[in-house]
Amino acid sequence: MPSIRTEILANGLPLHRMALEGTRATTILVAFDAGARTERPEENGMAHFLEHLVFKGGEKYDDYRKVNETAERMGGSLNAYTSHDLVAFHITVRAEATMEALDLLTDFVGRPLLDQEELDKERGVVIQEIARYADQPSAVAEELIDKAAFGDHPLGRTVLGPEEHLKTFSRDGIIAFRERQWAGSRGGAFIVGNVSHLEDGAATNELLERFPTLDAPGPFEPAPAFTPQVLVTERDSNQSHLRMIYRPDVDVTDVKQRAALTIYSTLLGGSMGSRLFDEIREQRGLCYSVYSVDHAFADVPILQLGAGLESGKCAEAFTRMKEIVAELHADGPREEEVERARAYAAGRRVLAFENTNAVARTAANQAIVFGEDIDPDQIVERFDAVTFDAVADIARRVDPTTLAIACVGPHSADEFAA
Repeated sequence: MPSIRTEILANGLPLHRMALEGTRATTILVAFDAGARTERPEENGMAHFLEHLVFKGGEKYDDYRKVNETAERMGGSLNAYTSHDLVAFHITVRAEATMEALDLLTDFVGRPLLDQEELDKERGVVIQEIARYADQPSAVAEELIDKAAFGDHPLGRTVLGPEEHLKTFSRDGIIAFRERQWAGSRGGAFIVGNVSHLEDGAATNELLERFPTLDAPGPFEPAPAFTPQVLVTERDSNQSHLRMIYRPDVDVTDVKQRAALTIYSTLLGGSMGSRLFDEIREQRGLCYSVYSVDHAFADVPILQLGAGLESGKCAEAFTRMKEIVAELHADGPREEEVERARAYAAGRRVLAFENTNAVARTAANQAIVFGEDIDPDQIVERFDAVTFDAVADIARRVDPTTLAIACVGPHSADEFAA
């Protein structure tokens, strides 16, 4: 069982120390409730752009070379991510380098220079990143399905934002976004793994208090009512990328319902033994890739299905995928497949939690998005405790007639009409 200690620092930032036995690694992760869904319309792409910019240096490590070379000298893996939910920065090192890694991360993330010249250079880099995604049909399909499910709501916009926005972002605007959203009370610092080299008290707290004390931001825009669309980006190709989103009638604040939704998603299309994989890929040979995945935002759940396949087989695969969801809704799952999916989902989580970075990322989502306990053992136990009846109930809560649809390939929207 992990040993977890939590305290609130002077700047409002919660500090979670999570000691895990049997590892020589330590992950330090700092995250804020400042993802893409917190952006105003004209700011779309700013959260991700800011993530890039802080790596250009802080007060002590004052250029990108010092940041990168310092991380490499301690053998560290340094990275960051921006989602609709969060922005997070993390470094994983051997335990002996914990304090040095904390000094590095809190310097360039907690007090970034945000140099104008570096901003202008990085602007071009992110525009190239946007162009790269536009060249990848599967990435376009992912962006398209969000729009089909959420429209012009922030959850329907891309994390990267449009190129025209990147061209307009000013240093003052970026600083204003950071000061509005990066409040300690809406974030968290997570130090996970072998914490034997983490200094208690003043030394650790002083480094994390490099993050300024900021007022908590206002609430994000609630998720809209589900008014799904069918969106198609036509491309002259022999491959299609299909995406479908359902919105289950699930209370995302109920950890038991979320766990049951994950088991349902697993038996539907989350493993090689799942219904989608077995029938769409193995029995019918309609595609190489087919899956389902669930995700819970702070106020709304989604169930996403996807497939990459030969364009001539898209219509048959789409029809059969819808039918499988409808069959589960009408007839429910089998006890054997629930048992297998529960074991698989729990086992995958146990294996993931062998990695200190995965534990830290999960803890950040639990604490910041949902305000829940971060004990990884409890997360596994929730999967183990999911009952057949709970999964059958989830199947009934997925309306098979109401779904958002997106496709990239040689198709038109009327091919996906009900």
